[in-house]
Amino acid sequence: MAYTRILSCLACGVQNRIPAQHLSSKGKCGACKGELPPLGQPLDVDEAGFDEIVGAAKVPVLVDFWAEWCGPCKMAAPEVKELAREMAGRAIVLKVDTDANQSLGARYRIQSIPTFLVFRGGQMVLQQAGVSPRATMRSWIEQAAC
Repeated sequence: MAYTRILSCLACGVQNRIPAQHLSSKGKCGACKGELPPLGQPLDVDEAGFDEIVGAAKVPVLVDFWAEWCGPCKMAAPEVKELAREMAGRAIVLKVDTDANQSLGARYRIQSIPTFLVFRGGQMVLQQAGVSPRATMRSWIEQAAC
């Protein structure tokens, strides 16, 4: 089953399905043709959603591997959320709960959290463990875009 995100139109309230390959694009509402903005918030994903989005993304993807019980993850969360807002249309930000998606954590050998991965063209280009400032995370994405 293909991954889609449901986005409500700000103009008319109609729910629109946004396929993985268009998460970073502006779109148009199917009902009123109003503008739908690109994804501007972190998106919680499971393994199937992760694979489809990372494989289909036309922009760099920053992935935050985290867990609910992790203090540093909670400290990083507001920075990750703001980064997703700032980079809307230029990057996609995903969040992977390592407790709920252990096989995905194992695939990338996640040994401590938070751990951040950056993908470009479906390939991992950076892996960094630990909390980092938003400016540093932004620079990872900008470097991956080149």
